[in-house]
Amino acid sequence: MHYYLRTKYYFIDKFDTKNINKLDKHTAIVYRNYSNKKLNNTTILQIRNFCKKKNLKFFLSNNIKLAIKLNLDGIYIPSFNNSFNHLNYNFKNNFKIIGSAHNIKEIRIKEIQKVEQIFISSLFKKNKNFLGLNKFKLLSNLTKNKIVCLGGIEKKNLRKLKLLNNPMFAGISYFE
Repeated sequence: MHYYLRTKYYFIDKFDTKNINKLDKHTAIVYRNYSNKKLNNTTILQIRNFCKKKNLKFFLSNNIKLAIKLNLDGIYIPSFNNSFNHLNYNFKNNFKIIGSAHNIKEIRIKEIQKVEQIFISSLFKKNKNFLGLNKFKLLSNLTKNKIVCLGGIEKKNLRKLKLLNNPMFAGISYFE
């Protein structure tokens, strides 16, 4: 149906096989646990093993040491994380670093952090970071990194992504 979509990123904060089971192989899982300060290693291992069975990529938010230790596919660096400590670590070859940004200053920080893909938000969600299609396009032209659309993407506005010539997106509500 949507043959032009390459990669989708699904943000989760708890392990629920009901939603993850429906995903295709072009979907990656990003586990971000902002509500609970202590990460549960057994939960992360369960998600990792489930993703390996389903042939899905799995990224952990904000914990580079744990992502390397548990042999995950990569790490997600949120927009509020301006640290460069992760550059001191040695990664395996296929370890990816992805991150989000809301403005040009944060995009430049993500470039210095050696992020491969930058999630620019918010495309459709009307919050304080709302960009809309035009501002999003302007911001995405200011970097050579791959851009991922983030924020308010649902099935009803999915066709608008064709206007951006950007086949990658991330979200929560699209998958639920």
